[in-house]
Amino acid sequence: MALVILEVIVAALAYAGAAGAVWRHLADGRAYWHVTALAALGLTAQLIALIHISLHAGMLVIGLGTALSLFAWQAALLLWLFSLRESVGALGLVIYPVAAVCAIAGLLVPDTHSATESLAWPLQVHILLSVLAYGLLTLGAVQAGVLALQHRQLRRRPPSGMFVSLPPLQTMETLLFRLIGSGFFMLSLAIATGTLFIDHLFAQHLAHKTILSLVAWLFFAVLLYGRWRYGWRGRVAVRGALAGYGLLVLAYFGSKLVLELILGEHW
Repeated sequence: MALVILEVIVAALAYAGAAGAVWRHLADGRAYWHVTALAALGLTAQLIALIHISLHAGMLVIGLGTALSLFAWQAALLLWLFSLRESVGALGLVIYPVAAVCAIAGLLVPDTHSATESLAWPLQVHILLSVLAYGLLTLGAVQAGVLALQHRQLRRRPPSGMFVSLPPLQTMETLLFRLIGSGFFMLSLAIATGTLFIDHLFAQHLAHKTILSLVAWLFFAVLLYGRWRYGWRGRVAVRGALAGYGLLVLAYFGSKLVLELILGEHW
């Protein structure tokens, strides 16, 4: 247990350092390699902690705290991979601190009523696709938030702070829809594999999660169609992305919170 605590502390401090390095990069143009190195340390430490917390005798234990840590880790990993090619703006100011908090949550939030799943390959495929979808759409939601702040800031003349160094709105919106499009594709595959591989998809403990996930999928589908057909952008794009993501978070974490911490059940 002491080793896991140390791993989580290292991860949280590294992520905090990475967020600070992003701020300095945006504020005065300091080298981005500091962000890359610190985030890599945080990702490594959090992954090791996750392995120690969630794997027991060949079984995968996924509780509320573990799920929060896993999804935040995967979003941070995607951000880190994207940043190897080019700076991804202010996303690290949100994603890395959130990953730090979720790494701590993975240690502190009890998994008393967690589901223990066998590692059969169909289930692994469904879990992997779901995690990828959540990670990409998390980045999309954060990008939507940054875009909303950028819209507000640009009403000031001239813009100030880190907003001066952000890419133009058109570039930011393009990145937003790329993230949403990729996440929507992965979410579609996750729902499809859930239909194929999971028995009793609409059973009592899965019904709310499934229905809310489908509604979120529909939100993203309408948003992407509106972008393609009508050129939706600005507030419509931001609100649509955040609404869809909010439903997706409610589908998984809301259902898991009620089941595990209140009802003492699991999927």
